[in-house]
Amino acid sequence: MPAGYRRQLYRDDAVVLRVQKLGESDRIITLLTRRHGRLRAVARGVRRTTSRFGARLEPFGHVDVQLAGSPEGVGSSLHSISQVEGVALYGKRFLEDYPRYTAASAIAETAERLTPVEREPSLRLFQLTLGALKALAAGEHATSLVLDAYLLRGMAFAGWAPALAECAVCGTPGQHGAFSVPAGGSVCPDCRPPGAAHPAPATLGLMLALTHGDWRIADGAEPPVRRECSGLVAAHLQWHMERNLRALPLVDRREPPAPAPLVDRREPPAPRHPIGGEPAPRHVTTSEQREIL
Repeated sequence: MPAGYRRQLYRDDAVVLRVQKLGESDRIITLLTRRHGRLRAVARGVRRTTSRFGARLEPFGHVDVQLAGSPEGVGSSLHSISQVEGVALYGKRFLEDYPRYTAASAIAETAERLTPVEREPSLRLFQLTLGALKALAAGEHATSLVLDAYLLRGMAFAGWAPALAECAVCGTPGQHGAFSVPAGGSVCPDCRPPGAAHPAPATLGLMLALTHGDWRIADGAEPPVRRECSGLVAAHLQWHMERNLRALPLVDRREPPAPAPLVDRREPPAPRHPIGGEPAPRHVTTSEQREIL
């Protein structure tokens, strides 16, 4: 540590991307902050039951955090967390929802991969990540659509956006019928390399809609189109990252089942005996037999 260096206190908005155990009671928290980019900080004693703010430092939460360290990167790479206020703790909403939890995990891991340099400001990625978690928590759109929209826009920030409205090789405008991940997106017949995929036109249309935030088109996409879109987006992202995302294969992209129709479960009145006034004998069901026994 440089001579005369003193740790400074400063505050920032942050999204919690990841937590790791440190020692018996501490944790290392990976944060994506609004003004200082991605950084790691030590939260002392947060694993103790008496911790004042341990529950606020769970993954996917939006927090207002006070840090001790150097925003300019002088001294230790690890900051210290001295105070946390929860703004919106989205992680609590995902704990019992496997599709949304795994999608949020893929978003957090992608945000970390897209910020390879610590303390390098990335306001647009912070806003995109926070917006994706808000959308997942609100549940207004299908989980797979929110995740794919995030991945496509995140790749645009990184300079890896797939070509969708022109040929990735020669630039000929139009939606072409082939898609090549190594080539950079859709390709025209003259530039199509061997092994290029041939997605449905609606799939490329869905990718365009997600890139531009046209939810009217995106929400109306059929399940097969959504699945094909997800496969192309995942392949394109991991090709450019040159490594696989751990959380992506775990994402449950199945569509939720339609709600069951309301049924009147009140027992109908017993039929009357055709001769006397007594009710006709009723057949005893198997479930009733179990109750009797």
